[in-house]
Amino acid sequence: MIKVPMTAGGFASLKEELRWRQQEERQRIIEAISEARSHGDLSENAEYHSAKEAQSLNEGRINELEDLVARAEVIDISKLSGSKIKFGATVQLVDEDTEETKTYQIVGDQEADVKSGRISISSPIARALIGKEVGDSVEVNAPGGPRGYEIVKLSFV
Repeated sequence: MIKVPMTAGGFASLKEELRWRQQEERQRIIEAISEARSHGDLSENAEYHSAKEAQSLNEGRINELEDLVARAEVIDISKLSGSKIKFGATVQLVDEDTEETKTYQIVGDQEADVKSGRISISSPIARALIGKEVGDSVEVNAPGGPRGYEIVKLSFV
């Protein structure tokens, strides 16, 4: 079984989504199917087909979440330290071309959100950063072409 690394916050979010889908969303969909059935002929009932599709999507996501929760390897970032970048690190970078400063935390695939400054451990930028230290320069093969960054700060928060 391949473990899935994630932070405690990411694990809590997955468990909350799983709880919501199992206890609230599942019940809402069952009620929608029941309501649509009461409208008669199911073969031409768009509400019924829509509710059944929603049920299928919800059950699929429940299965996916159960698998992720079972395989989760929760890493307590507060116990991490060191001078090298690894999972859970918060890294401040300076773009060598534009002098723009960016801050990212390296997290698991399921909790990545670039807009919030959380990048996936499997992203090109995270892979380039792993094992580097403050003061190092990295080149990232981004979709828009290669980008150079200098690492200016590293913390485990």
